[in-house]
Amino acid sequence: MTEVSDREPPRRRVPGPARPARPVRQDARRHPGSGARPVRRPAPGRGPAPRIRLGSPRPRLRLVGLAFTLVLLVFVVRLLQVQAVDASAYAAKADQNRYVGRTLAAVRGEITDRNGVELATSVDAYDITADPTLFTAKATGTPDAPEQAAALLAPIIDQDAALVAKKLRTPHTRYVLLARRRTPQVWNQIKDLKNTLADKARSDKGTVNVLAGVLAEPTNKRVYPNGELAAGILGWVNADGKGGGGIEQQLDEDLAGKDGKIRYAQSGGRLVPTAGSAETPAVAGSDVELTIDRDIQWAAQNAITQQVKTSHADRGYVVVQDTRTGQILAMANSPGFDPNDLSKANAAALGNAAVQDAYEPGSTAKVMSMAAVLQENVATPMTHVVVPNRLHRGDRLFQDDVDHETWNLTLNGVLAKSSNIGTILATGQLGKTQPEANRVLYSYLRKFGIGSSTGLGFPGETRGILAPPEKWSTSQQYTIPFGQGVSINAVQAASVYSTIANGGVRVEPSLVRGMKGADGRFTPAAKPQESRVVSERTAKTLAQMLESVVDDREGTGVAARIPGYRVAGKTGTANRVDPATGKYRGYTSSFAGFAPADNPRVTVYCAIQNATKGSYYGGQICGPVFKQVMEFALKTLQVPPTGAAAAKLPVTFSP
Repeated sequence: MTEVSDREPPRRRVPGPARPARPVRQDARRHPGSGARPVRRPAPGRGPAPRIRLGSPRPRLRLVGLAFTLVLLVFVVRLLQVQAVDASAYAAKADQNRYVGRTLAAVRGEITDRNGVELATSVDAYDITADPTLFTAKATGTPDAPEQAAALLAPIIDQDAALVAKKLRTPHTRYVLLARRRTPQVWNQIKDLKNTLADKARSDKGTVNVLAGVLAEPTNKRVYPNGELAAGILGWVNADGKGGGGIEQQLDEDLAGKDGKIRYAQSGGRLVPTAGSAETPAVAGSDVELTIDRDIQWAAQNAITQQVKTSHADRGYVVVQDTRTGQILAMANSPGFDPNDLSKANAAALGNAAVQDAYEPGSTAKVMSMAAVLQENVATPMTHVVVPNRLHRGDRLFQDDVDHETWNLTLNGVLAKSSNIGTILATGQLGKTQPEANRVLYSYLRKFGIGSSTGLGFPGETRGILAPPEKWSTSQQYTIPFGQGVSINAVQAASVYSTIANGGVRVEPSLVRGMKGADGRFTPAAKPQESRVVSERTAKTLAQMLESVVDDREGTGVAARIPGYRVAGKTGTANRVDPATGKYRGYTSSFAGFAPADNPRVTVYCAIQNATKGSYYGGQICGPVFKQVMEFALKTLQVPPTGAAAAKLPVTFSP
């Protein structure tokens, strides 16, 4: 039998609910015994280890989000300011830094003579410029780049090196002008030097191309192919491209044309071809055709220059005029100047003395007194005039240029022998009283253009000086009839003789025939004004009387004779007012006349101021100039001799 124990059998352990296992480190699981720290369980009898709880990330995220929001808000506000509020200002600044604008110089119109021969023209040239930002120490790597560049450039562009360096250091600009209107040869020389330095800079890293920022802008330069020829008429163009005198100044607006503009993107001082550009093309100036004949101008200038030099005179002028049209064929001054190089010009020689000098004409003005006497029918060429050695009038005792016994002259003889006393006696018959005679003479002087502008409109032109008769002094009322106490210019004097040669009709002098615009169309100048001064009969009679001055052996103008041609003319020798002191010193010598006398075509007037060597009489020093210029003009214009015999009016009479 099996024995049954009286002890209770052991209770069977029933497993309770499973407890969550602690996480085991992956490295410990995978590599047991590899040194990983084992998971420690709490010792028996101890409570569970305290759990570490992490802080909530939400406040931190809110703070970071707020910061990002503020930053983005600043960017948005700035963006709105740049793109909306200040957009135009920033765009302008961007354009200013990126785009460059420059003027496209218009080609200045040519000035030619009546036959189309160039007297003034324009040729290609360059303005030498620079970008100062390309000369900084940062751009070049050397602190004295402006000085190095200036040392190289100054001799080429004929500028002071210190001034060039100063310009290259100009701050806050990308453009400076170093020299105006230099020839293509000058720019080629600079380009060659730039290329040489660039080649050195590429081969030698220590070499700097200090001329990299030197640039050029195409323009044009005024040149005068004939040098001093007609310089007084033409004038010059100043450094700003504006007419500085003469026709260049008078017709500057027509000659200059209209400049254009170009605006282009640039980088490093060079055009960016892919960027858009805006261009307004330039309009060329009009060509001006003068009435001048270059060959006659040369003859006149050569003759007066030689005589002024021979006589050691201060200056002289010759005017040649077409008697029928009033057109000026030549207007020469001595001394002159070369408008191509004003730096060598004498300041006193600049301008056009033939229209700018006012002087007392002397006996060449007697022809106006005789015109008044003949036109008013108070005398004829045959009227007897007894001329004493001295004549007392007013507060003066008058005399002729030479001492003489009493002369028995005709009115024609008074003009032929240029008698001051005879002229006073003749003009005294113009009125019942001397004041009345003065008023009549004054009216004729005005008709001849004395005291008025010539009509040329020339810059600096003088009207001369002719006081109204009520203001004539006691002596003036007797000196004005023979050309003292009244002042004129050379063109006015020539116009007087052209009026007589043209049958008594004064045609306003002209210097411009017309203009040709950019379209090639020629526009003639306005027709000059005409006015009758004396009758045709009076003019013809005066022409015959003037022939006696040249042809008669007793005349004062025999040096002006031209073989084969009949010449009418008059000499003049006047006391000269020194412009420096305002007192009389020296003489004005002159000769005026026209040919052929019976069918006039050309008037020539010559005047020389203050001849100090040899003779100072007008017939002796201006007569030969008249002859030389007149002969040349008649041949140039192919004027044949008339062949008719002269009138041969008597000079004296037998008492």
